[in-house]
Amino acid sequence: MTSKHPSESLTILTDLVLPSETNALNNLFGGELLARMDRAASISAGRHSRQISVTVSVNHVAFNKAIPLGSVVIVEAKVSRAFNTSMEIYLDVWIEDRKSGERIKSNEAIYTFVAVDETGKPVQVPEIIPETKLEINRYKDALRRKQLSLLLAGKMKPNDATELKALFV
Repeated sequence: MTSKHPSESLTILTDLVLPSETNALNNLFGGELLARMDRAASISAGRHSRQISVTVSVNHVAFNKAIPLGSVVIVEAKVSRAFNTSMEIYLDVWIEDRKSGERIKSNEAIYTFVAVDETGKPVQVPEIIPETKLEINRYKDALRRKQLSLLLAGKMKPNDATELKALFV
């Protein structure tokens, strides 16, 4: 199986915030943003694996800046690391000023997807070879995030979490 670069899975969704998608403060509903991020992450995972890819978990979401009605919202998703059958997808969300084109980062998230065949059975995915400094950092950090998630779910013993132990030794 040929390794791939994160850029090969890059997915960019661009959309407007409409009145029916906003809360009482005229900001985008968090759930609406989660759905947009899930769609972008799904496409990204599918581009990497060339398989059906399903959401396993939403590992992290940061709603750092409200997204007002009428905003242009850009969701960028890329595979940050691939394991055996799973992929970590890192998402960055931007608000684009319609007049200047300037982008302000508003949110970020990390999703985990698993590639499956037509029967729903997990299948192997290609490895990732990060290229940029940001991709390398996200790639390295992904193993710690996975180990922490497995520890919290009771699927890994603390002594087996080598990447996490290295942070404290």
